[in-house]
Amino acid sequence: MLNWMERDQEVIMSTYGRLPIVIERGEGNYLYDEDGKKYLDLFTGLAVNILGHSHPDILKALTDQASKFLHISNYFYNKPAIALAENLIASSIKGKVFFANSGAEATEAALKFVHKWAKEQKEKKQGVVVLKNSFHGRTLGALKLTRQAGVYQDFPVTDVPVYEVEPHDVEALENVFKQFSPAAIVVEPVLGSGGIVTLKQDYLRDIASLCKTYGVLCCMDEIQTGVGRTGTFFAYQQAGIEPDVILFAKGIGGGLPLGGIIVAERYAHVFKPGDHGTTFGPSPLSAALGNAVFDVLMKQGQLEKGKLVADELHEQMNVLMEKYSEIITEVRGMGMMLGLVMNVDAGSVKEIQRQLLEDGIMVDVTQQTIIRLLPPLTLTADEVKWFHTKLEEKIQTVVNNNVKS
Repeated sequence: MLNWMERDQEVIMSTYGRLPIVIERGEGNYLYDEDGKKYLDLFTGLAVNILGHSHPDILKALTDQASKFLHISNYFYNKPAIALAENLIASSIKGKVFFANSGAEATEAALKFVHKWAKEQKEKKQGVVVLKNSFHGRTLGALKLTRQAGVYQDFPVTDVPVYEVEPHDVEALENVFKQFSPAAIVVEPVLGSGGIVTLKQDYLRDIASLCKTYGVLCCMDEIQTGVGRTGTFFAYQQAGIEPDVILFAKGIGGGLPLGGIIVAERYAHVFKPGDHGTTFGPSPLSAALGNAVFDVLMKQGQLEKGKLVADELHEQMNVLMEKYSEIITEVRGMGMMLGLVMNVDAGSVKEIQRQLLEDGIMVDVTQQTIIRLLPPLTLTADEVKWFHTKLEEKIQTVVNNNVKS
């Protein structure tokens, strides 16, 4: 009989290169494979499992809501969704929420919202500004905003004009605003898939200022950076700005699909009945888990606890960089979102990832040579030390191999 990996290859399209383990269950900050081996999860389902696995508050919300109903459609009032929208607004900007099922759907909703808003303006506005190497999703509208050739390839594109600028080039951004009169700019405060490139706070403030000057919607893509991952509920808050639109997803659903946008109150009228919709968003179950996530982070203090451990993680990674500066050239990121820029070939980075997996530690690799860490906010100081030790062993092996060669 075929094993699970072989069965996967028989019936699942090969759109992802999988790591060679079959997950059986998760508990706390660990995943367990079908043989019972446990792995420290510094991957968290690509920034989704912000509270680790099987968190008691998540499980309680899951069973409580599942015993009531799983789906009712948007033709009825959804109490968990209303409560979650209130929580999101209380933690960001005064406005209104549209719920969807994913980050890409959040981007699609934002694109339609921007289009509707632009049509209302007396001055003709069209198009969206994005940053080079940014990532905003893989559906066709979102794909047009994604600035990674390996992602957008040659798929059909929408006819929305998109203007690409280099991060931190304020002059180029203002020139685009002047020359093309775009409707919006969509920005990740930390470019996740693009290599954990942290935008400077002054640059985010410059973006917000230019948006006000030129009447451009300031849209913050917090799909990966939000829900406490970078040390505040949303990353843009550390710059002291107020965006017009916030995109969210990943961590908000407690492990279930959930995403959406928050729009400032002055734009709440733009979407009218029939302008946009979704059958499943928001799932009452996902929304209930979202409220549990919010309570643990904001009311039980897990966000503040996570910040302390994140500081320790950054410190430990910087210690490694100082010791092995010829291998690790930069430690990037904010909070529980780090990128270790490796000065070795892509094959060597993949080998480090594989060896860490053998030792029971899961990490991601992005842009081929950047180790991406997306730990849960429940990570402990002891786990940081253990990871430091194991990663140093792998780096030392690379050093030894280089000396021999």
